[in-house]
Amino acid sequence: MKIVIVDYGMGNIHSITSALKYIGVQEVVVSHKSEDLQSADKLLLPGVGAFNQAMINIQKLELDTVLKNLVLIEKKPILGICLGMQLLCESSDEDGLHSGLGFIKGDVRKFDISPLSVPHVGFNQVKAPANSRLYTGLEELSDFYFTHSFRMQSGSPINAGICEYGQEFIASFELDNIAGTQFHPELSQTNGLKVLENFVKSF
Repeated sequence: MKIVIVDYGMGNIHSITSALKYIGVQEVVVSHKSEDLQSADKLLLPGVGAFNQAMINIQKLELDTVLKNLVLIEKKPILGICLGMQLLCESSDEDGLHSGLGFIKGDVRKFDISPLSVPHVGFNQVKAPANSRLYTGLEELSDFYFTHSFRMQSGSPINAGICEYGQEFIASFELDNIAGTQFHPELSQTNGLKVLENFVKSF
């Protein structure tokens, strides 16, 4: 099994690499090179930082074109984590309205949950959807670690896991070969490692 972590300069790559190796992934490669992404069994799109800067970096490296071909046409499995999940959506209103990769029908909007503080940081419960591949072997309600100010919203059937912080928001989704988690599985202890293991085994 070879997993390539897409490197566009904005990811918590060390922790993710360590987590993947811990669960037994034989080969973990960090790269933005087209040939490496093409040779991967599965892709992982991490992300920490601003949505617009991430898309600028991705476009400069022409990763948008490469990923579109691999994910939408060749159907290579991909997992987006935190900002990486948001980038799979159609748009974000962080610092203006910006287009995302558009692999999933959904938009990213800032929390409006006064008087609760933003960003949403810490462990919180996620309600797993029915027939989930990501949450196989976990309780219906399981804790995961979050740190984010923006959340995904979608009216499409994307088998979403749901979390509540002032309002309900999409904590994860899984649609065909595409999955995403707003939480950081690599920082979520046993539950997070199980989600990563499920992605490796079931997508």
